Amino acid sequence: MGVLQAIKDGKRKLAVVGLGYVGLPLALAFAAKLPTIGFDNNKQKLALYRKGIDPTEEVGDAAVKNTKLVFTGEAKDLREAAMIIVAVPTPVNGDKTPDLQPVISASRIVGKNISKGTIVCFESTVYPGVTEDICGKLIAEESGLVCGKDFKLAYSPERINPGDKKHRLANIRKIVSGMDAATLKEVEAIYSLIIEAGVFPVSTIKVAEAAKLVENAQRDINIAFMNELSMAFNRMNIDTTEVVAAMNTKWNALGFKPGLVGGHCIGVDPYYFIYEAEKYGYHSQIIAAGRRVNDDMSRYVAQCVVEKLIAGDIKVKGAKVYVFGATFKENCPDVRNSRPLDVCTWLEEYGVEVHLVDPVADVTGLEPKFRKMLVPQNQVKGADALVFAVAHTEFSKYTAKKLQALYKKSDKHKVLIDVKGMFAKKTMEKAGFLYWSL
Repeated sequence: MGVLQAIKDGKRKLAVVGLGYVGLPLALAFAAKLPTIGFDNNKQKLALYRKGIDPTEEVGDAAVKNTKLVFTGEAKDLREAAMIIVAVPTPVNGDKTPDLQPVISASRIVGKNISKGTIVCFESTVYPGVTEDICGKLIAEESGLVCGKDFKLAYSPERINPGDKKHRLANIRKIVSGMDAATLKEVEAIYSLIIEAGVFPVSTIKVAEAAKLVENAQRDINIAFMNELSMAFNRMNIDTTEVVAAMNTKWNALGFKPGLVGGHCIGVDPYYFIYEAEKYGYHSQIIAAGRRVNDDMSRYVAQCVVEKLIAGDIKVKGAKVYVFGATFKENCPDVRNSRPLDVCTWLEEYGVEVHLVDPVADVTGLEPKFRKMLVPQNQVKGADALVFAVAHTEFSKYTAKKLQALYKKSDKHKVLIDVKGMFAKKTMEKAGFLYWSL
């Protein structure tokens, strides 16, 4: 009997390990089609889910409240599963090398609780070879089972874009792979139940692992190019936003814009590629250069804030600056690997009094030093400068008049830093702001 058929017949179940921004939507989608277990070892997170609360804001409280998904923190429940999908984060260490501890830990948990005949499919972003050479071996070691005989491996990279209400799990085509033809066939059939856009099978697990890395490295490089243009045009006193708008009138323009690149994908995945390529004697040039440019943008933005304060004849040390946005992207509560937080850190290096404003962020994920900076949006006052680092829809509601009311009355010049270009430059300059945008 096949894996999918066993689950459909109620003899086995499907399980998702890791219920974060990726795992939760995935588990809920499968639970609408098949008997599904959602495992996570975070008790606080599970408690919220059981109350029908979605802290990720990816699917909404109603979807969590009304699901048939069984939330569990008991690893032994995984023994009921015929297919286990691992969706845990894969960050980088301080030296920018891959941090595989979450996926290693998950593999050990799976290994201790796997049953014969199970397919283990990883969605976590890894460099080519991790699924088979590291995860598979760990599962075999912990279980005493033989990989390829007693259990099978598969890989299907996650493509969820946190905060994106248009590109959702169901309408993003899914790459699928398996360690052999039979496994691939099962994985195709299972994912096809929830992916309306269809699946894209590839020949090997390593191809699927590589595809995930390069799709994000490509975006990273393109954004780095735009950031480099922005830094050059700033020196030339040319409006980058206007240049980009003009360029985008051509049919083959890619539509990228300059910005702060963070989060758990684009700001991380290129390092996985760089790391693995170096093991084979290839030292990345373009991808590594793109990372250097994008990693330095937080410092660059902070420097521009300081330059504008000086231009406005405002004393830098002790200047009261409000940074609007703590998340890594707009309209998303995720604060992991957030570059606006780095902007705050750099501003503090200049002796600036930094306050942080974000009505969207999941503040429980913030480090204590950033929590201390938090100020409610309605309590912003007496500013020397406002820095809009994230383009939350909530922030776009500010008019020039409303913004002016947030500054010190004694300041002759009002510094407005609009990283993402939310506001019209001419309108703000006409209203008297010392305006700057990437």
